[in-house]
Amino acid sequence: MLLSVHPRFASAILAGSKTVEVRRQRVAAPPGTRVLLYATAPTMAIVGMASIASVQVASPRDVWSASRTRAGISRREYDAYMSGAAQASGLTLEDPVTFEEPVPLSALRAVGSFHPPQSYRYLKREDLRQLAEAAQTGGDEALRSVLSDAVPA
Repeated sequence: MLLSVHPRFASAILAGSKTVEVRRQRVAAPPGTRVLLYATAPTMAIVGMASIASVQVASPRDVWSASRTRAGISRREYDAYMSGAAQASGLTLEDPVTFEEPVPLSALRAVGSFHPPQSYRYLKREDLRQLAEAAQTGGDEALRSVLSDAVPA
């Protein structure tokens, strides 16, 4: 899975101070799913990864009640983000890994028509192949290791 997050949230996830990422829609990903973190502008790079420990899908109010101390945002920010949403997802993340060499958007686009998602998207085999190719020229060893497990030679 590829998850787009603001740079400050990516940093907090990778530092371990933000362990829940909230989304306005249902996220159906089983525990253990690897999540690549794409930091949006001005960073514009895949900066690290984490694993999903659990996903809570519920009303925005219930997701906030369960995750408010771990979501890394204020109640005002949360309410503004969730305005109009009928349901929310709280992704509990674990085992964050910061890439020593982030993979910039320019490297991703050099090997294919990479478009970062607005929120998140599941990665297809072709996406993984392109990520593996981009990581060979400027990626992190941890990312290459994950991708080599996911993409057959």
